[in-house]
Amino acid sequence: MAAKVNARTITDDELFFGHKACAGCGGSLAVRAALKVLGPRAICALPAGCMSAVGFNFPQLCFANNAIITPFAATAAVLSGIEAGLRAQGKKPEDCTVVGFAGDGGTADIGLQALSGAIDRNDDILYICYDNEAYMNTGIQKSSLTPFGAKTTTTPAGKNAHGCLTQKKSLFEIVAAHGIPYAATASIGYLPDFMGKVQKAASIRGAKYLHVIAPCPTGWGCGVDETVEIAKEVVDCGLWYLAEYEGPQVSGVPGGKFTLNRDPKEFTSVAAYLRRQGRFRALSDEEVASVEQGRDEKWRYLRSL
Repeated sequence: MAAKVNARTITDDELFFGHKACAGCGGSLAVRAALKVLGPRAICALPAGCMSAVGFNFPQLCFANNAIITPFAATAAVLSGIEAGLRAQGKKPEDCTVVGFAGDGGTADIGLQALSGAIDRNDDILYICYDNEAYMNTGIQKSSLTPFGAKTTTTPAGKNAHGCLTQKKSLFEIVAAHGIPYAATASIGYLPDFMGKVQKAASIRGAKYLHVIAPCPTGWGCGVDETVEIAKEVVDCGLWYLAEYEGPQVSGVPGGKFTLNRDPKEFTSVAAYLRRQGRFRALSDEEVASVEQGRDEKWRYLRSL
């Protein structure tokens, strides 16, 4: 099971506040919750994306922590540079956490090479991907983490088109395949699980990766008061899973150890989850059934691990 967050380590201070995110923004909740665990001595790096757009508005800086905007493709590389600089100054790993917050496009697409390199070097960094399943900051374009059937501005949906035609990339498994010391999936619908994983990651030396589902009401076509509920429902219906990977150097197991943190005996309705979001409005009943079939195949694989 995932490590439970120790309430004594959560600061009462707000370290990400006064931002200009859209109402109901899941990404802002993920950043806020993570920093309340990591505390004021965490050093943050963010690429071009929603959280840098809403968090760095001159003359206002919405981060109480030291925070840096990076080039779009370079989040993990900048994190590596910060960590190396702190090490050169004689700072100890327990003095602060070097943490990056990047969206799905900046992680799974343009930033993947830098992330892979940082993991290969095993730099002592924490990389958190807040996944809202599209390039939301630049106008809701498809990323490689956009799910099948989702409407975006580059995968329109209507009478003659049915949205995204590709499947969501399994980035957690790609990261785990590097033999990273620690990686985990999470959802802002299950905040104690997410915050516990942030705490656990911060206690492990070497590269760490967290992938948290963070709905975007603007891009998903749902109510601004539904963010947390939908983030919970995507887990409950089986289209997202909560899991951890501990590499050989942490688990002591050759090839590393996978753990499913939730393994439901029954799933809630995939159709109900999809139908409540405007981005999936063009899906036919047959396509919804194919999504459900894909879920079942994925879970057979997950349980085999």
